[in-house]
Amino acid sequence: MSDLSTRDADLLQRFRTGDRDAFTLLYRAHQTALFRFAMHMTGDPVKAADVTQDVFVWLIHHPGDFNPARGSLGAFLVGVARKLLLRRHGEEQRWTVLDESSLVAPEAECEEDSDAVVLRGAIAALPENYREVVVWCDLEGKSYEEAAALIGCAMGTVRSRLHRARGLLARKLEKQVGRRREKCPV
Repeated sequence: MSDLSTRDADLLQRFRTGDRDAFTLLYRAHQTALFRFAMHMTGDPVKAADVTQDVFVWLIHHPGDFNPARGSLGAFLVGVARKLLLRRHGEEQRWTVLDESSLVAPEAECEEDSDAVVLRGAIAALPENYREVVVWCDLEGKSYEEAAALIGCAMGTVRSRLHRARGLLARKLEKQVGRRREKCPV
């Protein structure tokens, strides 16, 4: 077990016995990575903050569910975030219909710096299984092996999903660029 894993396990054990400062240290150590993951998955800072908070609320109620012998606390918390995101996405899909024209705010369509906004929107519009591999491999820089371990699938599955996701992104971005050119001639 690495020093970080040992520290996390010790802090979690202290938290289980009522030490609030230990929880604060766990929060500070892991909230940035959780927020970044949730932000990449949702494309929305408000949703990302909500999911990050939900992970730590979940940890408060389930501190005994983490087993340090199975991996790091950081990976465990990302797994919790992933499940919360899947649940949230399922609930949102029941009530909303995705319209590709809503990927970019109208006032941002002609701005030069809106490329990042368009890309985030296109990634957020990908189906969950494709979005996840793009986040892990392309945005977080994980190897195929690392992404497969985090997602819980075979490395070949990660590679094929990533290939498919990149194709979907290319088509979505081509459509967005075409629309921007029509609305914002140079």
